[in-house]
Amino acid sequence: MEKLRVAVIGCGSIAQHRHLPEYKSNKNVEIVAVCDINEERAQAVAEKYGVKAYTNYEELLSSDSVDAVSVCTPNYLHAPISIAALKAGVHVLCEKPMATSKDEAEAMIAAAKESGKKLMIGHNQRFVPSHQKARTLIQSGEIGKIYSFRTAFGHGGPEGWSVEGKEGWFFQKEKAFVGAMGDLGVHKADLLRYILGEEITEVGSFVETSAKDFADVDDNAVCVLKTESGIIGTLAASWAYVSKEDNSTIIYGEKAILRLEDDPVNSLVVQYANGEVVNYQLGKIQSNDEGGQNNSHVIEKFVESILHDQEPPVPGEEGKKSLEVILAALESNQTKQIVRLSEQ
Repeated sequence: MEKLRVAVIGCGSIAQHRHLPEYKSNKNVEIVAVCDINEERAQAVAEKYGVKAYTNYEELLSSDSVDAVSVCTPNYLHAPISIAALKAGVHVLCEKPMATSKDEAEAMIAAAKESGKKLMIGHNQRFVPSHQKARTLIQSGEIGKIYSFRTAFGHGGPEGWSVEGKEGWFFQKEKAFVGAMGDLGVHKADLLRYILGEEITEVGSFVETSAKDFADVDDNAVCVLKTESGIIGTLAASWAYVSKEDNSTIIYGEKAILRLEDDPVNSLVVQYANGEVVNYQLGKIQSNDEGGQNNSHVIEKFVESILHDQEPPVPGEEGKKSLEVILAALESNQTKQIVRLSEQ
């Protein structure tokens, strides 16, 4: 079988640590090019992988040399580049948050439909074994009615691992559009929708910039969420957790409590109402820390969806719904009102 010809647009940390290594280890893929507006960075990454370097994504897309691209650019470029690629007949894996507005997200989805090409959003939390197991337990009725949840995603901030440090786009509102809520919060909004199997319908939030005096985007946010069946809970996203990364989720049900990625050894702990405790050791969550999993499964799922002509596991429609939760949180913080998500 012919190999899938892939290029990565944007050569920052996520491209260098996730996309490129995972494409490289995929036997069905040939990396043919990389693209970055920073010529020095593009050349260095291209040399490492023995591929062609571009500084202009339009030039890359018109070269007729690629079947699929990963879009790993600053957030404000996700939509324009993804749409250009789809219109050029190229499959797209786009980093999260997929866009900076609902309109942009809808334009991306429309471009995918019109072109007949795949659009997948890089929400890797769905592929964490503990998260998949929790979803199965909930769906099977094992946990009974779900009453509440709390989820958190926090670390010390992108300046510790992004290629440009404090000078990077993550901290610049015109490029990032949103801070910790877009970097981390959108992952957790997507995860809650996935695990609970229902949509979030109402959002209230406090969103602050309190830890990064050099940033003009949020670095701490706490949201209160309500789902369509009335489950209520909290979502916290932070770039101010100075010690170990927190990526935990706790689900409170009628028959048991599920603790996901909350225990250093057991990735899922089920505490039943009758006192029984079941521990699952399902492998570490993907992390920037040493010892984290080095396969996020996002790349392999994207490649499989193209090769087998199947819908990607996180299509544009799913990315849009998770983005809308974050947009509602930003609106709630501004208006000091609970925001109801529009019925889709």
